[in-house]
Amino acid sequence: MPDPAPRPERWHKDAAKYLLPGELPPVVATRRHWAVLILPVLKTLPVLVLGGWLLVLDPDNRVSSTAGLLVVVAGLGVLAARVAGWWMSHFIVTNRRVLLTSGVVVRTVALLPLRRITDLTWKEALLGQVLGYGTFRFESAGQQQALSEITYLPHADVLYRRVSQLLFGADGVVDGEDEGDPVEVRRATAPDLARRDTQPLPRPPQVT
Repeated sequence: MPDPAPRPERWHKDAAKYLLPGELPPVVATRRHWAVLILPVLKTLPVLVLGGWLLVLDPDNRVSSTAGLLVVVAGLGVLAARVAGWWMSHFIVTNRRVLLTSGVVVRTVALLPLRRITDLTWKEALLGQVLGYGTFRFESAGQQQALSEITYLPHADVLYRRVSQLLFGADGVVDGEDEGDPVEVRRATAPDLARRDTQPLPRPPQVT
């Protein structure tokens, strides 16, 4: 399957703003699925229909025509703001943190350190299976986190395997106790286990 999160150059620039010294490039960097715009579009349609109806109701009536034009412009403006917000929002996962950037004029970055994540759940509803998106739910140690649930992630099945490998895989990289000291986690090899398992047991003390 092709990479579900291709990172165009502008995504690299956006992610690079928030990387810490020594933090590796993102393992995942993607926008939320376009299906997140379905509800805003459905809500805007009645407004546009109303505005269009006022425009054609009586073209010679300046009051109704002006009101219709204002309604159409307002509806399109709200929809454009939602589309811009979706375009500027990125879901980013590095070897240390999960980040969700949002906002057009005022940028907001919510983050969750990987070392606090204790469990990851992937949920895919029926519509998500058809259109190709899902929901991530992060369980973390401590209080409720801002990133406890992230909806409308594209190719969620592939992203789930990728993030799970980073979090819980034997060859992944996790944070140490001090944030800034990455610790490599590797699988113990058979010779290592054999050497530990075949060490001679200490003799019990002799009773005289």
